[in-house]
Amino acid sequence: MKKIDFKKQDKHLYHPGGSNFTLVDVPPMPFVMIDGSGDPNTAPAYQSAVSVLYTISYKLKFMSKQESGMDYVVPPLEGLWWVMDMNQFSVERKSDWQWTMMIRQPDWITPKIYQQACEQVTHKKSSPDLSGLRMETYHEGLSVQIMHIGPYSAEGSLIHRMHYEYMPANALLPTGKHHEIYLSDPRKSMPTKLKMILRQPVQRLE
Repeated sequence: MKKIDFKKQDKHLYHPGGSNFTLVDVPPMPFVMIDGSGDPNTAPAYQSAVSVLYTISYKLKFMSKQESGMDYVVPPLEGLWWVMDMNQFSVERKSDWQWTMMIRQPDWITPKIYQQACEQVTHKKSSPDLSGLRMETYHEGLSVQIMHIGPYSAEGSLIHRMHYEYMPANALLPTGKHHEIYLSDPRKSMPTKLKMILRQPVQRLE
């Protein structure tokens, strides 16, 4: 049985360079998502959200393999980050952040299959709270992205360059939420070797 790895299948989305910003057209993709707020380093809701996302994502993977013979690598965790006034967005004030954490799902995972997976998970002992979980299609379209390697706390300079150097120089305006894709497991990787994609949806100035 062939196992699909979306990071390899869609290399243009998951393997940007780390030296230069690049433009990519991100197609609509299904995700399981959950919303929250607060500093991800200290907010209990954040850890709970990530746990729930992985629980349902692995359940969907096993159901897909058993019922349809379609096996795949569970895609990486992703996060959308914002504040009410994006002009005030700062990596130094994480307690003000709003977030949506999410994990991509294969196109063949239908809402019906997702609902069945949720029902099976909730019927287990010590089942997690899935009340905030949802599955929906997310479409970013034209976006700027770059690879960040190193501690998550050191991303600020790249974000600043993206918004105040690259985008103005290329007649681009931000149109959506700051997006991060976590390619490394922080429990297993040294902070200096953590890999993360920084992405920002944009529109061209006419």
